[in-house]
This record gives sequence, C-alpha cells and structure tokens, in this order.
Amino acid sequence: MSTLAQLAVAVGVVFAVNLLPAFGPPTWAVLVFFSLDFDLPAIPLVLGGALAAAAGRFVLANASRRLRPHLAASRVDHLDRAQAALSANRLRTAAGFGLFVISPLPSGQLFVAAGLMTVPLAPLTAAFLAGRLVSYSLYVGAATIAERNFGSLLLDALTSPLGMVLQVAMLIGLALLAGGIRPSGPSSAYPASSRARSHPIDLGHRERDHDVKPAEPRRLRWHPR
Repeated sequence: MSTLAQLAVAVGVVFAVNLLPAFGPPTWAVLVFFSLDFDLPAIPLVLGGALAAAAGRFVLANASRRLRPHLAASRVDHLDRAQAALSANRLRTAAGFGLFVISPLPSGQLFVAAGLMTVPLAPLTAAFLAGRLVSYSLYVGAATIAERNFGSLLLDALTSPLGMVLQVAMLIGLALLAGGIRPSGPSSAYPASSRARSHPIDLGHRERDHDVKPAEPRRLRWHPR
C-alpha cells in the first residue's frame, strides 16, 4: 500500500472516530498509532488528522441540531437561556471558544451541546481545528518517545478512570438536556389547551333550551252525566 493510501486510511479512521459522541479512542492516539506502525510523514498526517477530526465533529453537531425540533418547549427555552448566558459578553464568548480550542472536557459532548443550541458551528469548528493542529503536532512529534511503551500508553488513554468519569458525567448532562424529547405526532404537536380551543363546545342548544317555554299542563274538564 502506498503512503498516500495509508494516509487516506488514517484520515478516514480519524473522521469515523470523531463521529462518535462518546467513548471513542482519543484522536491523538490514533494518529500516533499510524505514525509509528506505518511510518507516515508527520506533517500531512497531522494536517489530515486535524481536518478529519474537525469535519467529524462538525457533522456530529449538525446531526445533533436535527434533534432540536423534537425537544420539549421547556428544554428549548432552557437551551436558549444557557446560550444567552454564555454569550452575554466578550469574556464569556472567548471562554466558550477556549473550551473548543484547549478543552480538558471530551469534545464530542461539547459539539453535541453546541448542536442542540443555535450557536454558529463554523467558528467553533475552526477554533477546534486550530487547537487540534497544535496538540496533534505535539503528540505525533513525540511519537518516537511514546514508541517505547506505546501499548500501555494507548491502553491507559482508553481506560483512564478520570476519562471514563468525565465521559459519563458529560453524557448525563446531555441526557438531562434531551430529557424532554417526545415523539412527534398530531397529539403532541399541540398542547391540550389548543386542542380544546380548536373544538369548542356548542352551547347554543343549551341557551335555546332555556328560551323554550315549558308546556302548559292539561286542564281536566268535568262533564256531568
């Protein structure tokens, strides 16, 4: 297999890994694996890996955004208020971008949360790409050191207790945000009050009943014999 084909395989694997919202292997570990096992050049591997990771997260966020119309109105309102709080001033906006550049949190859940909101995804993806270009360069550049004990390094990255706890905590947070999802249909599209208003009860016949005079009692006539 040629070097170009190996690079294509590495980029495809990275893209697929970043489509996962949680519990995927770290992208840096995948890149280091291909760098060591296939002896791929570092610069195209890092560039292709960062672009593939950003593209995968962008697709994940857009897929999550398609769930927004199926959220309960209270959940959508909560998301809108959270977004307004995060973008209230430049400092908070910069901090939000910083999470995507050098976030210690799992990026999959961050992109799912961004997708459920209405924030522009392109700037966040660009910030993610910039941060990953730096971090992946550091990891792949140090691949010769990691080669001595790469097996245990990759195992630790996949089974780290702190990493697992962070993944579970982020998933619980997303589950709470998406807890208002309910099946779409004519019965759930409108609240009960609107359905009641759409079929008003005709009380006219009751009012007309009150206008009708009661029948007079029959008078008995006595006829002498």
